[in-house]
Amino acid sequence: MLSAFVGVSAPRHSALTEAKQPIPNIVPIRTLIDTGASATCVDPSVLISLGLTPTGNTAIRTPSTGNKPVTADQYDVSLILPPAVQSQTPLFFATLPVICVELLVSQGFHALIGRDVLAQCIFTYNGGNGGPGWFTLAY
Repeated sequence: MLSAFVGVSAPRHSALTEAKQPIPNIVPIRTLIDTGASATCVDPSVLISLGLTPTGNTAIRTPSTGNKPVTADQYDVSLILPPAVQSQTPLFFATLPVICVELLVSQGFHALIGRDVLAQCIFTYNGGNGGPGWFTLAY
């Protein structure tokens, strides 16, 4: 699990600024790293809180959909992964297309970090030989 922040995309921020409209505050979220997800997914509650509308849709397959893809809305957001040490630079995506997926917030996370984000990182996982294990994420 990682802490992160989601906000409006850079183009949306510019459009709101130009229209003299308020910019929604960034939203702190808990994320789960999912190496099986090709794209980052965000719970609709986060996207609604930012006042976003879909930029399109895409077909997705999950273990529960089997071979039959389902259509999911796609949104553009900004994403910030803060560094472990404050003196280091966060990983920042000014505009990241994400997929809207109901993620069972009751399980403690609002987003899945997919390989689209992980491609910008070095991810190491050590299962701990039956213990709790650990991971590192460098960027």
